[in-house]
Amino acid sequence: MRVNSTPGTAIAVGTIRGATRRAAGRRVGARWSVRVKLTLFTPDAANQAIKELEPQIRRLVGLRREYARVESRQGVLAVALAGASDTNPDAVEARDLERRRESIALHIRRGLEAVHALGVVVKDLDVGLVDFYSLMGDRLVFLCWKLGEREVAHWHPLAGGFSTRQPLDRSPLEE
Repeated sequence: MRVNSTPGTAIAVGTIRGATRRAAGRRVGARWSVRVKLTLFTPDAANQAIKELEPQIRRLVGLRREYARVESRQGVLAVALAGASDTNPDAVEARDLERRRESIALHIRRGLEAVHALGVVVKDLDVGLVDFYSLMGDRLVFLCWKLGEREVAHWHPLAGGFSTRQPLDRSPLEE
């Protein structure tokens, strides 16, 4: 694959029409317009980023699993608490779990914001799947990496996903 971008290059690639009013942007007619800034990565730059990102992604995956366990326990307690008083030990545990769930959610949100600030897109926290914007010729694509893989070795079109991954050495634009 031939990539035409400088590592970590930030570019404005377009405008999103119909964005919400809360987004920073300007009003165009009846809709809002927002400029989008992307960071482009070469495979080498993505591999460098992975060295720093892997511990963060591993931590976020662990937090996501803990969040799922807390939610599961909350579901069990919800059934047990039907008609129970506020002093019931299960009610106390349920309140503690809600506080824990909120705390975990905050840590996940902050972790995702830190990763996204680098220009990396977290696709799936259950497995640690992340994408890096890149250029293949004149086509915007994702370089794809999954926690546990040694390096970025796959790409897929923006409209595709993990199931459409192809090895970096196979580019339809170079055939």
